[in-house]
Amino acid sequence: MPFNRKGPEPLDVRMHFRITSSEKARLKENADLAGISLSDYMRRRCLGRPIIANTDAIMIRELRRLGGLLKNIHNESQGIYSKETADTLIALKEYIKRLIEK
Repeated sequence: MPFNRKGPEPLDVRMHFRITSSEKARLKENADLAGISLSDYMRRRCLGRPIIANTDAIMIRELRRLGGLLKNIHNESQGIYSKETADTLIALKEYIKRLIEK
């Protein structure tokens, strides 16, 4: 009986390996911080997929929202502060990039 799907293929195989209790606790804490299950956390770590902490994902959404509001201000002011808004949008974009690559 296959497990849930994570992509095009079902998760139909279990793996068993031994770790210490403290290692498991640390892995579980990291998975909780990312807002994902321990299994999903381990899959992402082992396969080199990105893990974005839940708090980082919330921050990224908020920064994108602020960028949208700033763009709206730029459009409504007909570009009066175009240099300042451009600099701020570039800074927001760089900060989002750093959060994703972390």
